[in-house]
Amino acid sequence: MPPRLFNLFRISQPIFRPAAEISPFLAPFLYTQLRDAHILASLADNPGALHKRIRRGRGPSSGKGKTSGRGHKGQKQHGKVPRGFNGGQTKDEVVHGKRGDHKFSNFSVDMKPLNLYKVQDWVDQGRLDPSKPITIKELRQSRCITNMKDGVKLLAKGSEKLKSPLNVVISRASAKAIAAVEAAGGSLTTRYYTPFAMRRIMQGKMDPINSLQSQIKVGEEMPRKKFYNRLPDPTSRKDIEYYRDPAHRGYLSHLVPEGHGPSLFFTTPGTGKMTLRKTSKSRAVAGDNRIW
Repeated sequence: MPPRLFNLFRISQPIFRPAAEISPFLAPFLYTQLRDAHILASLADNPGALHKRIRRGRGPSSGKGKTSGRGHKGQKQHGKVPRGFNGGQTKDEVVHGKRGDHKFSNFSVDMKPLNLYKVQDWVDQGRLDPSKPITIKELRQSRCITNMKDGVKLLAKGSEKLKSPLNVVISRASAKAIAAVEAAGGSLTTRYYTPFAMRRIMQGKMDPINSLQSQIKVGEEMPRKKFYNRLPDPTSRKDIEYYRDPAHRGYLSHLVPEGHGPSLFFTTPGTGKMTLRKTSKSRAVAGDNRIW
């Protein structure tokens, strides 16, 4: 064994001395086991922590030699191809555009989230009156929400803290939020707003609840001359179907006939023209088979 490693080995060994030569209170400090020096040689990364680098262009035996895995000639072998490159002509995403509810879509909506625990906290502080309808105007004036782009959506976070029965009129609401508000003895209605309508509502020039298609109950009529502008109703099929759905507590759900769905395109099974024709034919045949 080389001299340096031999000395290191001697240092790493435990020191044993007769107990008669030392005081008893020093024994726990002297009989200590030091770490072995050879542990340092076994240090390594966890399996899979490091990956071996692919060495390209170093011969055919590696499978990445000669052309380095790029193939022969062309733009992909000589350089890089940008994402969406279409051979030099106009990109497909420019010609056809992007569709769907992604971040930069013209069809997506930016709803301001509002949780139930915050509404209950504002009621406890006296900043919201639960005896009156709570609309976007009351929420904005009480600073419960700060900015609105396309509307406000009520969420069910902190629904266990909701105790007051509330009458909420809001842009959208989740299914759990609707169930929580109704379980507390309140009511929730979703209605359509535009950015322009929300600005006029904050100025006091537009009714925040009723429009031409709203179902106005007796005793809830608002004076028409008080407001300068009329609250608009939805015009796109997507918005109309949302506010016609009773599951969303839409304000247009009273326009849906009994037994029909909110869709403007798909008919409810059993309510189409073919079903009515079949039932009428069966009745006629039953009448023609009579003897007298």
